[in-house]
Amino acid sequence: MKQLISENRFVHIVESFKTLPPIAVVGDVGIDKYTHGNVKRISPEAPVPVLEVTKEWHKLGLAANISHNLTTLGIRSTLCGVLGDDLNANFFIDLMEEENLSIDGLVRMPNRHTTLKERILTEVQQICRIDYETLGNIDLETENKILNNMEAALFAHEALIVEDYGKGTLTERLTAKLIQMFRKEGKIVTVDPSRSTPPRYYRGVNLLKPNLTEAKIMCQSLGYRESNIEKIAEILVDALNLQMLVVTMGPDGMAIVDTRKSHSVSIIPTVPTEVFDVSGAGDTAISVITSSLLAGASLEEAAWIGNCASGVVVGKKGTATVNVGELCEFYKKMQRKISQA
Repeated sequence: MKQLISENRFVHIVESFKTLPPIAVVGDVGIDKYTHGNVKRISPEAPVPVLEVTKEWHKLGLAANISHNLTTLGIRSTLCGVLGDDLNANFFIDLMEEENLSIDGLVRMPNRHTTLKERILTEVQQICRIDYETLGNIDLETENKILNNMEAALFAHEALIVEDYGKGTLTERLTAKLIQMFRKEGKIVTVDPSRSTPPRYYRGVNLLKPNLTEAKIMCQSLGYRESNIEKIAEILVDALNLQMLVVTMGPDGMAIVDTRKSHSVSIIPTVPTEVFDVSGAGDTAISVITSSLLAGASLEEAAWIGNCASGVVVGKKGTATVNVGELCEFYKKMQRKISQA
């Protein structure tokens, strides 16, 4: 097992988040809606349960969840994404303003739905999910608006997080230009990829963070059928010219490669924790890993901190965020469990 990051180092890194320069975020944006209730009977109209709604709530979703995570960590950000010209777009703006998040980078596109994912829940399970969205690629005019917004934000931001949910915002041209723009100025570029996006779109980024399933699919897209994590890492690093790779593996932790030190794979373990909801855990992980790197952490240190962040949010219901206090509390919990193992 890799040695746990020291408590002094952990605290130093996360406490320095509040002094970091802003981080730019680009990708698909949307709203997560949760409809909770009780099922006591089956509908007389069809063999389906009838949900008696007890509460509803909305949260910023997709790439907007990254900006929300950053602000709860004390880090400013500019979010750039595409909304439709509809009522949900107005509601999305309201949610952003409630969290004191910048809306300057957002672009509206006519004839496009603002993404909304509604999860229908009882105390014991999710009954179904209803998606309102447009999956086609954005048009050239909208691409150029995003590029103009990001170019305006370039020099005030020291890192770029690309959050790809495969909804059509991150076209090949737009993604390549954004990576080139930020890398040319020496900024950190990190990517949380989509399994439906050709992996070559992400070529040349500082860090790629797929989960294990996504990593296998990306290898297949590159012409390889591989299940061994060392081979998967070697393929992705070489084919995409990556500086760093983090593959999240759920309860098995994270596999990391930092080519600045070695091309070998290291495993950062996790500790067992009660899991309520994994939605949004990837958003939190890329937010915290990027912030940690910007704060001067090594990739191994950033992965440990990202592990803690994921452990916090999967213990919450719905798309969730994490703050520095929760990170430190979870670190102590991890420290105790590892010492008892």
